Amino acid sequence: MRAGVVPARTLVRRGWDMAPKPFSDRRAAGKALAAALAGYANRSDVVVLGLARGGVPVAAEVARALGAPLDVFVVRKLGVPGFDELALGAIASGGVRVLNQPMIHELGITTQALEEIATTEGEELERRERAYRGGRPMVDVAGRTIVLVDDGLATGASMFAAIEALRQRRVGSIVAAAPVASREAVFALRGRADEVVSVMTPEPFRAVGLWYDDFTQTSDEEVRALLSRNSTTGGNGVVIPCGDQVMRANLAVPAATRGIVIFAHGSGSSRLSPRNRFVARALNQAGFATLLLDLLTRQEEAEDDRTGRLRFDIILLATRLECATRWVMEQPALESLPVAYFGASTGAAAAIVAASHLPDVCAVVSRGGRPDLAGPALARLRAPTRFIVGGLDTPIIELTDDAQRQITARTDVRVVAGATHLFEEPGALDEVARLASEWFRRWMPGERAEHGGLSLNGERRRSAWTPRPWAFPRAI
Repeated sequence: MRAGVVPARTLVRRGWDMAPKPFSDRRAAGKALAAALAGYANRSDVVVLGLARGGVPVAAEVARALGAPLDVFVVRKLGVPGFDELALGAIASGGVRVLNQPMIHELGITTQALEEIATTEGEELERRERAYRGGRPMVDVAGRTIVLVDDGLATGASMFAAIEALRQRRVGSIVAAAPVASREAVFALRGRADEVVSVMTPEPFRAVGLWYDDFTQTSDEEVRALLSRNSTTGGNGVVIPCGDQVMRANLAVPAATRGIVIFAHGSGSSRLSPRNRFVARALNQAGFATLLLDLLTRQEEAEDDRTGRLRFDIILLATRLECATRWVMEQPALESLPVAYFGASTGAAAAIVAASHLPDVCAVVSRGGRPDLAGPALARLRAPTRFIVGGLDTPIIELTDDAQRQITARTDVRVVAGATHLFEEPGALDEVARLASEWFRRWMPGERAEHGGLSLNGERRRSAWTPRPWAFPRAI
């Protein structure tokens, strides 16, 4: 007997309606499914999509365990009138329709009746897409490995429709996954998905809900909350156009957002930098949306690995950062948010240059930055800027001193005692996150016209960190 298959005779003899079910709820089922998908953990190409609505709580546990982005994929079952659990087919995002023609013929469903069902479900599909993401773009799936999750597979019609729709988006590969599935659905899906994973394939199957103690319908509010929670622990992958190139980025938008911080990574780094991701999570928890992006394309990264040249092309990096800023301002869910920059190493110079060109950037934070590489942009900078440097990073301290003397905007230097350039010492990065959050809270979401460009009579400020409330240091 296959592992995980419960004999039908046992189900009948024990009184199945009263016996404990294999899964207490969708969350427990998600944890079990995540264990079966452990081979996909910590892979940068993996995206987890939960089929709305019941698949999202399961998918959230899978995404958490795999360390992968989570998003919702909306599919609506075309149910038989009066027997909604029985599917005539399904529709999915992009206008894809999958029909169970033998069942339609057997039940004598007319074309008019089918169209009426499809129209009703299509309207609901559009409503849910708007409601779940709140205007946020869907995670980038092109070329990615998609783990497509539902809470169970009876006929597999919803999963079929989702797979067909995703194929049109040119994904890399698709793993169809569910805690429990009928053998018929698994067999049929093997011809459509690249892999099918199920914790259980019991016989007789009957219905998905029979395998859960709690199979309460998932609400729209729960889906929104799960997506929002995921956005504070990694974010959704998006692609941002810039001229004839595109940039890869991770966008995280908390439920209550006071502004968005765009990250510019340092020399030889990327949006996956563990240090920037650490700071981004802290900012998410403080109520800031974050956008971590790769300023170089994959081809450019390969070239830069060989030559080390492009990481110092500040004009190129600043141009890419400006493209990302304009992209943010064009997104319906983001366009009203104040924008700030967090730059590290050479990315800090790019942030200063971009901010000197864009008056809507209301604050900048530099972590171990190279402001000297910003050149004439230092004198044009109008956004309030905080420099965070390691106490043992003498070269950066000296470069920051020189740069600060050229800036007429409001500036502040904070020295993290005992920290080196990468802030790898215990507690050092926590202090960076605290100082960055403090600065952004001060200047976001203040009115840009009120704060931007204030020189405060040319005062420049420098301070060393001490565990006391923030205060302006003396002018130097």
